[in-house]
Amino acid sequence: MTPTTIDWTAQQEASRQRSIAGGGKPGLARMEQLAGKTGREILEAMMCGELPYPPMNETMNMTLLEVDDGRAVFQGIPLPQHYNPLGTVHGGWFATLLDSTLGCAVQTTLPAGRSYTTTELSVNIVRPASHKTGPLRAVGRVIHSGRRVATAEARIQDEKGKLYAHATTTCFVFDVPTA
Repeated sequence: MTPTTIDWTAQQEASRQRSIAGGGKPGLARMEQLAGKTGREILEAMMCGELPYPPMNETMNMTLLEVDDGRAVFQGIPLPQHYNPLGTVHGGWFATLLDSTLGCAVQTTLPAGRSYTTTELSVNIVRPASHKTGPLRAVGRVIHSGRRVATAEARIQDEKGKLYAHATTTCFVFDVPTA
């Protein structure tokens, strides 16, 4: 492993431990926990353990590492349970990592009381991965954030900067229904 790989792996583990230390665990947040929080505040609360994080993160071995306005960074480490029948990482693993990154980038731009859902996802996988690949990092950036539609782009790279996949999304933005 190169020093960068160790740093990336350590960063992912430190992020998980920070969430757990703050009381975080997989689950679904209740509406009253989300009320009054912006999209970015919700993600930050998940990262520090104040809110539960998606159970899928454990299944897919991925972690939300960073958020900023219009930007999100996830990291995943592919494992043999993510393989397709041909012995490489299944395209669905890449798509999930990218969709999560893109969606969270969009979420960082939303005010309190607003949410989103993916309406279109276009994924391009440009090289295969395996458990030997090590950590793969997805960085997503918002291209457009409007009242009803948001678009974003993301790339998955390894610690050396080698591109594995890239994607774009269109998201529908809406008011959160009130009880």
